[in-house]
Amino acid sequence: MKVTDTRIPGLKLIEPAVFGDARGFFLESYNAARFREAGLNHVYVQDNHSLSVDAGVLRGLHYQLNPKAQTKLVRVTAGAVYDVVVDIRRGSPTYGQWQSFILSASNKRHLLVPKGCAHGFCTLVPNTEVQYKVDEFYSPEHDRGIAWNDPTLGIDWPVSAPILSEKDSKHPPLAEADNNFVYEG
Repeated sequence: MKVTDTRIPGLKLIEPAVFGDARGFFLESYNAARFREAGLNHVYVQDNHSLSVDAGVLRGLHYQLNPKAQTKLVRVTAGAVYDVVVDIRRGSPTYGQWQSFILSASNKRHLLVPKGCAHGFCTLVPNTEVQYKVDEFYSPEHDRGIAWNDPTLGIDWPVSAPILSEKDSKHPPLAEADNNFVYEG
């Protein structure tokens, strides 16, 4: 397993060891001991799985407020996504900045999204499945989001008219969003 730091503090790109032959492949999508060895000591309590039937489905930008904030371990098991993480921790050297990644069933990459970051993705192909582990249970009263098209963020999404849920179409810009995150370096 290869773990790469990104520009956003705490955001990690993880590339699992993949063993393939003519029959297909095998990989460990999660191994607590290997993750601990890499300094990733999260205890996951919930697995989530989404299917987006169409290309151009945009989900996000989501997060949960403290004390129910979540670290997410995200991967794609079918299809491909343009995955975006926005640092919303006040005082962070990358506050309000975003970083994007292509996650796909073929590249098998994972993202570790730290607490205090908003997360979203846009499907690049039909029938895309995203699976992610979280270290805190879903809490509707702490659930929040940021507008996918917030002009101050300037995210370069691969679509201009995405397919959105009603909820995701109503998120405020970062400057108006509920946010109780402070960067702890």
